[in-house]
Amino acid sequence: MTSFDTSPQLSVWRAVLALAVVFVMLATGGWTALNSHRTATPLQASRSAWQHGSLAGHRLPDLNSAPSRLARFFATLDAQQRSRLAHRYPLAVGNMNGAPATLRYQANHIALDQQRKVERTRMHDSRLSTLGQRDAGRRMHRYEALLHKGRKILAFDPTGSGRVAEVIGSLDKAERISVVVPGVDTDLLNFQRTNKQYSAPVGMARSLYAAEHAADPGTRTAVIAWADYTAPSGLGMDAATAMRAEEGAVRLNALVRALPGSASVALYCHSYGSVLCGVVAHRLPSRVTDIAVAGSPGMRAEKATDLHTSARVWAMRDADDWIQDVPYLEVGGLGHGADPVSKGFGARILSAKDSKGHTGYFEPGTESLRNFAEIGIGAYRAVHCARDDDACRTGLSGTASAGRA
Repeated sequence: MTSFDTSPQLSVWRAVLALAVVFVMLATGGWTALNSHRTATPLQASRSAWQHGSLAGHRLPDLNSAPSRLARFFATLDAQQRSRLAHRYPLAVGNMNGAPATLRYQANHIALDQQRKVERTRMHDSRLSTLGQRDAGRRMHRYEALLHKGRKILAFDPTGSGRVAEVIGSLDKAERISVVVPGVDTDLLNFQRTNKQYSAPVGMARSLYAAEHAADPGTRTAVIAWADYTAPSGLGMDAATAMRAEEGAVRLNALVRALPGSASVALYCHSYGSVLCGVVAHRLPSRVTDIAVAGSPGMRAEKATDLHTSARVWAMRDADDWIQDVPYLEVGGLGHGADPVSKGFGARILSAKDSKGHTGYFEPGTESLRNFAEIGIGAYRAVHCARDDDACRTGLSGTASAGRA
């Protein structure tokens, strides 16, 4: 009887397969995972330096302290001391919930400039492949765009595919704050697009801010383009599970709880972003008054009441949106539950008239954008419900309108 276990040919094939597995790991990001234990990321290095740092002979507060405690710490400092911390620990301060928004903008400007210089050097590094040099060039140009005068970068992490958040308007003066939560294939490089600009977070946020101002110029609003989580890449397993949503939910909840002032907050959750919003809904503070989802594959719930939130839940979907062909179920962790625009779910269904496909909800001139803007300024009675949603219209008739009637 032949023993296949001792066959030299089999041993060779096993070796080849093992090398193939290693190659695939390296080609698909395994190298990053393997090396993550060797060197700290820029953000980790900055946070570590903060933890071992001091100011005027006193230890700096724990980064994991409550945002309110960190806010009190910064309030005791003068402008020069705050600026000194931003320059010493730019990524730590720039991503610190509890630090003043304006200080975070300053710190992230410094961090972006530092990373821009790193990528400019990598563009001409002969040890990199042509593809690697090209990727460095793309990152450098993205950092340069984010450094443009007047941009307010609230969060920035260059690690991996990158995370970033930007504020449109003034957080400190806002009476109402809107947060745009995007879906799959959102990262630092496509945070902003020239073509199809309203399908990217920056374009969505700018469009919403302009629509809110047009709807009521007297209401002071701010909009956050929030891509400060690692979104799924493509429509693979990550997009079919809630793993990325659960990680992002922690970050979104922390952001909302650390926002300055007492302005009410509305979340606008597109595509996979609505999965994240469904996961985080029960943890959110009461200042979150509205959760509006568009083109949703599900919110990890069978009914709106299962979200256990005091916020109004709104949903819309364009008739041409391909997301409607996704199976609305959840089995063994795969799938995201019931269809939010189905009558049985219990959300208030909004009209998405004039929207085009899965990425058209923030296009200027669409009813979807006008509806989002009315919610953003609190003009609930001006919202246009879907034609056949009597429950939405009934709910609106009893809703007090803060803002334009």
